[in-house]
Amino acid sequence: MSDEATAFVPGHVTGFFTVSEDDDPTKAGSQGAGLALTDGVEVTVRPADEREMYLDGASIDVEPVERVLDALDADAVVTAESELPLGSGFGVSGALSLGTALAANRALGLALSENELVTIAHGAEVQSGTGLGDVVAQARGGVPIRLEPGGPQHNLLDAVPARARVEYVTFGELDTEAVLGGETDPIDEAGERALSRVVREPTLSSFIFASRRFAREAELLSERVGEAIQDVSEAGGQASMAMLGETVFALGTGLTDAGYDPEVCATHPAGAMLR
Repeated sequence: MSDEATAFVPGHVTGFFTVSEDDDPTKAGSQGAGLALTDGVEVTVRPADEREMYLDGASIDVEPVERVLDALDADAVVTAESELPLGSGFGVSGALSLGTALAANRALGLALSENELVTIAHGAEVQSGTGLGDVVAQARGGVPIRLEPGGPQHNLLDAVPARARVEYVTFGELDTEAVLGGETDPIDEAGERALSRVVREPTLSSFIFASRRFAREAELLSERVGEAIQDVSEAGGQASMAMLGETVFALGTGLTDAGYDPEVCATHPAGAMLR
């Protein structure tokens, strides 16, 4: 056991997804594809008598983190620093959950395997209604394709074998739980079509096209996000909406070329890791 431990978890932008429900949260989740980002979240866990959590210096309550600590039967101070905004489609809650699981395992000397920790974090996200596929994608890194839903014991992952510069602009938040708790048939149908396209042609161009089409067909596009995507297209670039947030992401210099002042990062070649 060490005094504390720190894990880095890449951000994750989901391009499209389906919703797969199950009474067992380790089997529930989503199919889809996305980008793991070099911008991410660093989580430090220190054993303590009482639980506390801080994000960017401010005290915060994050339900999936609480569920992770419950599953580990652990009391600790969790301190996180994020390069990405919460609630804007970057998988920050998933990163907090997975980072807490990885760091707590080392700091508390729990001796759990990677798959066990990913399963705990994934289940915590599903039960909290804050995400369905971010955790398993963040554990994988790169440009993951989620062929089957669930945690490591049940899912099936592949990936687009490519790296890219990624730009993004964020206009605000979306309530993930509200979207996932509503009628999901249009999302599922559009997500299945998008997944089929990327499986047939696993390239970045195919991914961003499928993502853009999914956002329209699933009726998730806001007017502001749609306008930004159109601006990038008219400038000769490729962009889509981050699921689920008022965020537009583009490959290469798409947003810059369209006159925006975006944040810039890249696809992260690896998954979550201990520092």
